[in-house]
Formats: sequence, C-alpha cells, structure tokens
Amino acid sequence: MIDTSILRDVDLFAGLDALHLAHLASIAEERTLRKNEILFDEGDRDSALFVVADGAIRISKIVPGIGEEALAILGPSTYFGEMEFIDRELNRAARALAHESSRLYCFEYSALDDLLGTDRDLALAIYASMTRTLARRLRATNDKVTAMFAMAQFT
Repeated sequence: MIDTSILRDVDLFAGLDALHLAHLASIAEERTLRKNEILFDEGDRDSALFVVADGAIRISKIVPGIGEEALAILGPSTYFGEMEFIDRELNRAARALAHESSRLYCFEYSALDDLLGTDRDLALAIYASMTRTLARRLRATNDKVTAMFAMAQFT
C-alpha cells in the first residue's frame, strides 16, 4: 500500500491536495532493493520515475580508470528519473543502486502520462516541480564545476 503521507513530503508532489495524492498513489507500485542492488545502469532504457520511501539510493557514474563516482545519495522523500520522463529519447544518465536496503515507489511513465493527460492542474503542478528540481540540480552542478576549476588553478 502506497503511503500518501510519504508522497506529501516529496518536493515533486508538494502542495497537492489529498485527491491528487490518492490518484498518484493508485498508479504507484512498491519496490524493495537490498543493499548494493542495482536498480538501473547508466545507458539503460527505463520507463519509470522513482520516489525513495525508505532507505537511500546512490546515483553514480562509472569513470574509466577511476571507478564509481557518487553524484548523490538520495534519502526518503526524494525522487529521481525525471530527466528521462521529460525527454523519452534519453537513456539513463547514471547508475542507481541501493546504498542501503530501500523501499521505492515506482511510477511508470505511461501511467503518469495517462494521469497527467486527464488532469491539467495536476500536470502543471508536477511539471513546475520538475523544472524547479532540474534548475536546482543544474545550479549545484555549476557550483561543482566552478569549484573544480578554482582548485585546478592551485595544482
């Protein structure tokens, strides 16, 4: 059973009313992962957006000659998979694996499409939240790149 109180705490769904949260819960599926279990690899084709209900998911890239580079560790009430939802031509940009035993809520893109296609207000709220998330992540990436260039001047 999908817990709508967990959905309420997710930035993507912040501000949605109880009816919208119930509709979202009705299309979600629960998935559990053991520690270090891979959910998907960079380059995979996938068709779902995920919310972390419990545990932690590590988003990482494999850097040739170096190994795994963790980009983020996502805890409860965070979500991922929105980039591929927005641009279906994209494959997964990074690997996602369980940093610890985790429980996820899985939203298939096709089910989200159907739900958002029938409720304009819900669609606008979801897309606005995704845009804010992508802007925050881009800003964080810009800050990291700037810091790397600044550090490179001293080596």
